[in-house]
Amino acid sequence: MKWQNALKDYQLYLKIERGLSENSINNYALDIKKLVSFLENNKITTSPIDVSTKTIQECIYETAKNVSARSQSRFISGLRSFFDYLVFEDYRESNPLELIESPKIGRKLPDTLSEAEIDQIISTIDLSKPEGERNRAMLETLYGCGLRVSELVNLKISDLFFEEGFIKVTGKGDKQRFVPIVDLTQKYINIYKNEVRTHLSIQNGHEDTLFLNRRGKQLTRAMVFTIIKQLTEKIGLKKSISPHTFRHSFATHLLQNNADLRSIQLMLGHESITTTEIYVHMDKTHLTETVEKFHPRKSR
Repeated sequence: MKWQNALKDYQLYLKIERGLSENSINNYALDIKKLVSFLENNKITTSPIDVSTKTIQECIYETAKNVSARSQSRFISGLRSFFDYLVFEDYRESNPLELIESPKIGRKLPDTLSEAEIDQIISTIDLSKPEGERNRAMLETLYGCGLRVSELVNLKISDLFFEEGFIKVTGKGDKQRFVPIVDLTQKYINIYKNEVRTHLSIQNGHEDTLFLNRRGKQLTRAMVFTIIKQLTEKIGLKKSISPHTFRHSFATHLLQNNADLRSIQLMLGHESITTTEIYVHMDKTHLTETVEKFHPRKSR
C-alpha cells in the first residue's frame, strides 16, 4: 500500500463515514503529509502498513523541536486517528502510536471580549462606506448568534427566518441547526441586505449568499479575519482577537446571565456538552453564584 493511496482512502472515510468538514479533513491530511515528508527527507522507505513505532517516534521528536506542546499533541492525535483507520480496515494488526503518549497540556481558555469592548469595536466601523453596513451586520451576527466564521460566510438569504426569530446555520459536517436571532441583529442585516447589497453586481452562483465582497462574491474567511484585525488595531485593543472571539463571548455572556449549558450547547452546535463546559471554567464567579442561589443548604 502506498502512502498516497492510503491517504486518499482515509480522506474519503473522514468525509463519508465521519461526516467531517473540508477544513477538518485537510487538517488530518496535513498530519499524514508531515510524516510522509519526514520519511522522504530521511530516505526511509516504508509503507503505512509496515512503518514502525520507532520511526514515528523519531518523526514526532523532529517535529516537536519547532512547535508548541499543543501542536505536538494535535499532530500525535492526527497520526493516531489515521492508523486507527488502517487497523479498522484490517490493513494493520495494531496502531504504532498505542504506546506513544501526547504531551500534557493545560486546557486553553479562549479570549473573550466584554460587552463594552464589543460595542467599541462595532462603533469603530465607518458606516459612511457601503462595506461599513455589511461589516456591522456581520459582527452583530457573529456575536448575536455565536457563529463560526465559516458558518457566517456561508450564510444564505434563504437561511433567514426572521418572522419566526431564527436563522438556519450549516455547521461542521454539514449539520444544520436553528439559532435564535434577536431584533437588533435582524435590523442590521435588513439594512445591509435592503440598502447596500441590492446595489452590488452579484456574480452567478452567489445570488443567495448573504454577505458579499465588492465584486459580488462570497466573502472569504480570511477577509473576515482582516476586517476584525483592522478594527481592533484602530481602538488599540491588546487582546488576541479573531472571529471566534465573538463566538466565545456570545457563550460566556449567556452563561454569565444564567443561560443553561444545554441551551448554549444547542446554539453553538457542539456535538458534546463537554466542549461547551469550557465556558463554565472561564467564569468561576458564575459557579459560586449558582450554588449560593440554588443549593438547598445555602442558608444553613
